[in-house]
Amino acid sequence: MVIGGAVPVFGAPLTLPTYDPLRSGSFCERRELGIVAVGGAGAVVVDGQTYDMEHHDVLYVGSGARDIAFRAVDADEDAAFYLVAALSHVRHPNRLVRMADAQVNAAGSAEGANRRTIRKYIHAEGAASSQLVLGITVLEPGSVWNTMPCHLHDRRTEVYLYLDLSADGRVIHLMGEPDRTRSIVVADRQAVISPSWSVHFGAGTRNYSFVWAMAGENQSFADMDQVAVTALR
Repeated sequence: MVIGGAVPVFGAPLTLPTYDPLRSGSFCERRELGIVAVGGAGAVVVDGQTYDMEHHDVLYVGSGARDIAFRAVDADEDAAFYLVAALSHVRHPNRLVRMADAQVNAAGSAEGANRRTIRKYIHAEGAASSQLVLGITVLEPGSVWNTMPCHLHDRRTEVYLYLDLSADGRVIHLMGEPDRTRSIVVADRQAVISPSWSVHFGAGTRNYSFVWAMAGENQSFADMDQVAVTALR
């Protein structure tokens, strides 16, 4: 997986180059790409096709795309994009999924301080992909815990990008083996990579959102091994 960000300045589009470690003529020559609008209104141009995006919209770009650029559409908008890419050997069509069109699931409870809305964008019943699965979880006011109780993905790597935090807000992200957890303090628009053997959950100073993205052998959202709270150390 490759993760990154693009923050274009109004009047100066940013193009997505390739990089030597990819050994490819273009970034998406052999990779599929999920692009998440994490700031204000902006636009992504893929091989001449423009996709206007608002906060929490997601664009899937299939492998084989050659020219990708990011634009700020208004000088007063804080356009920013989060990028997640995975290997792909089959080209799927580009698809823009707006926040209102994502598949929605409710989870958690107020009593557990983890009431949240899970929106799925790139998945088996949404934007098709080779192996990338991506969505956004939004915690309700008064809720701070995410992904609790926690779980493992034996055949997938998962990345969390935390967002919609205030400048002084933080999330205490926990990861590691269930009986040997470690904590990381993260701020707005900071990401944590969790390998398949690592749990991934956390609590914030207030409610927030986070982008979850997975890649691996299985795209099934429910393919996970639950970890009991009492087993955590």
